[in-house]
Amino acid sequence: MAITQAAPSASASPDGSVTDPGRAATLAPARSYWGTVWMRLRRDPVAIAAMAVLAGLILMAIFAPLLVPQSPYATSMIDRLKPIGSEGYPLGTDNLRRDMLSRLIYGARLSLLMGVMPVVNALIIGGAIGIIAGYVGGMTNTILMRITDVFYAFPSVLLAIALAGALGAGLTNALISLTIVFIPPIARVVESVTTQVRTYDYVEAARASGAGTWDIIRVHILGNVLGPVFVYATSLISVCIILASGLSFLGLGVEPPLAEWGLMLNALREAIYAQPLVTVLPGVAIFITSICFNLMSDGLRSAMDLRM
Repeated sequence: MAITQAAPSASASPDGSVTDPGRAATLAPARSYWGTVWMRLRRDPVAIAAMAVLAGLILMAIFAPLLVPQSPYATSMIDRLKPIGSEGYPLGTDNLRRDMLSRLIYGARLSLLMGVMPVVNALIIGGAIGIIAGYVGGMTNTILMRITDVFYAFPSVLLAIALAGALGAGLTNALISLTIVFIPPIARVVESVTTQVRTYDYVEAARASGAGTWDIIRVHILGNVLGPVFVYATSLISVCIILASGLSFLGLGVEPPLAEWGLMLNALREAIYAQPLVTVLPGVAIFITSICFNLMSDGLRSAMDLRM
């Protein structure tokens, strides 16, 4: 005797209309991958707080001329090294009587620029190298990866100092040096992911159906590479900010009198015993910005890993 399973019965809603559960489930819109990532990210209060702080820093850097109470470059031999909370100087003054609050706000511009731009440039250049090496394979992969391994073998700090010392001080040379430092690790990550993705069945099917190399890379490779590489690049921004500040502190980055957090630390190092709280303010700004990028990167990594 055959046993049949009854279909879900329709139920009447309070307004008298009839609702079919099966039809309602069928018509429910499916959430996209990025929609799911955003939903998971919103449940992470730490990542959301870090993103809010970074958004505030970016807005502060963009609208710096409208926010600063005084000129960040006006100097005087009077009222030098005023303490935090002084009248007219909420965060005190430096050794040349420049307002620390104004210089911290303006310093966010160069510090964020030197932290983000080298990583973006390295993401474009290193990503192209990694995709070519991973997709083509063979001798091309060997040559490109061995060249990147030469730079990858050096510690990032020493490599950045050596390149900046060879090119000379200045904002442009510092950006070039930091870009070269971050190309090898990004190229290595992209090459690893591309080598794995190119063996998938749908890539082989696309190749067998006559799809061109560029179409396969654009549709199939980039879609799988961008996610993990973007998360990895986000974590590198915090490292880049620290390296850029270190170069400026050593005199190999931004040159005076520009406002940049690392350069501000260098200018205030001799006043650490006179006004220690004022001296550490640029370091606190570097620390907060770096930790926020790290926390955001961790949140993105967890949100994009749907297996968790």
